[in-house]
Amino acid sequence: MKMMKWVSAIIVAILLLTPLSIVSYADEARTIADESIYDVLVDRYFNKTAQNDINVDRQDATQFAGGDFAGLVEKLPTIKKMGFTITSIGTVFTTETYDGWTPTSYENLEPHFGTEQELADLILAYNKEGIQIMVDFPLSNVSVNHEWAQDPAKQAWIKSQHEELVQWDLTNLEVQAALEEALMQFVESYNFGGIRLTNIGDADTAFLNSLIEAVKTRNNAMYVITNEDSEANFDAKFAEDAAEIYRDIFKNVDLPTNDLLKHIEPYLAGEQVAPLLMIDSLQTNRFVLDATEQKMFPPTRLKTALLPIMFLPGVPVVQYGTEIAMNGVAGEQAHQIYNFKTEEELVDYIGNLQSIRSKSAAMRQGDFSLVENDNGLIAFTRKSEEEQWLVITNNTSKTKQVVLTAAEIGEDKELRGVLSNEIVKQNKDDEYIVVLDREVSEVYQIIDERGWNIPYLVALGIVYVLFVIFVIAIIKRGRKKRNLEENTEI
Repeated sequence: MKMMKWVSAIIVAILLLTPLSIVSYADEARTIADESIYDVLVDRYFNKTAQNDINVDRQDATQFAGGDFAGLVEKLPTIKKMGFTITSIGTVFTTETYDGWTPTSYENLEPHFGTEQELADLILAYNKEGIQIMVDFPLSNVSVNHEWAQDPAKQAWIKSQHEELVQWDLTNLEVQAALEEALMQFVESYNFGGIRLTNIGDADTAFLNSLIEAVKTRNNAMYVITNEDSEANFDAKFAEDAAEIYRDIFKNVDLPTNDLLKHIEPYLAGEQVAPLLMIDSLQTNRFVLDATEQKMFPPTRLKTALLPIMFLPGVPVVQYGTEIAMNGVAGEQAHQIYNFKTEEELVDYIGNLQSIRSKSAAMRQGDFSLVENDNGLIAFTRKSEEEQWLVITNNTSKTKQVVLTAAEIGEDKELRGVLSNEIVKQNKDDEYIVVLDREVSEVYQIIDERGWNIPYLVALGIVYVLFVIFVIAIIKRGRKKRNLEENTEI
């Protein structure tokens, strides 16, 4: 035992003296560009308690399925494993539909989802794991049974009614004041990390900015975004066709990629508002539906699409169920009950990408340079003063190569693949040539060429020698013990 402890101590000492290639960077003040968002429908995630299962019917996709706040707490490890920093749980007010999109109040919580205390417990549990909770606040399109719509004194607030939904007159000063008061009461009641204003309709920019300013006055660190096009001062910019663009690029191979940077270019040009990047949304068809219609393999399509989305400048937004290749047409078919019995290959894949993104300031806010963009072959770099990365997606039907010059990468560098452990070094022509098979993506860290890792090899050699000495010592001790036992018997 003493010998083993002695050997272990020497090994540890050697390894501690061996330089490691792990570098950590201290974050400055966070912005939404540092975040990634996981979109959830509370009712469709996980049913933890039966106490709030009021007329639940899991066989009817249009009805409540039983998911609740407690269920989100129960399955927190899955979301944490994927590395998301914001979980958006949608609308939580009393509602006539499972998705929360027909609210009947701006104050009371939906009983199917849970109590005020359970919502507070959910926020606390997620905050402890470094994840913020974002909720939706609809400015219009509420149920005809909404408490305001049922108030005779507020009938002038209604602009129109369509299919059991009421649209408020968002130009009415009384409506604006009431919405701001309701929003602030809601924000002050819980420790939310973000608010998404939905159904903003014909609300003018001045009114929206007033709401944003009111929230920021309450908590300047709270993000305020929307799911509609707007020129107001939201923390992130939504584009109606963003998901459609990325679906059209990645649903099959060899597709045009001209619009890859359509909504990113203003941000690169100096606009302060980061774009929201997604391959689908809770209001659209699932990305997997498009891929299967193209007779493509969904997991491969998802990996191909998600990798660049995670590292392009902007805020990645991923819908619940993407990690299990959820399919479906927009509406309840795309809002299936989450199946936790599926394989976690995509969960691990997303987690690996997020681990890179969370540890690298350059991957979140570093300089961006497009190296290649040719019908599925996409390559770009992200750089800061401390680090440099290369991201490549070969979304084509053939093996492709990307040639980078020393002017682009630097002299005497090497590219280390994070997902494949591949190493690419500068050739005699001062070029770095990366070869990727079809439908394969990779992330390379660009570092100074290491050559032979002498300290590591020396450490490895010493460990081997010490192990041999240890084995010899054990053998000799065994022989000595046997000889002593034989002499004792005689």
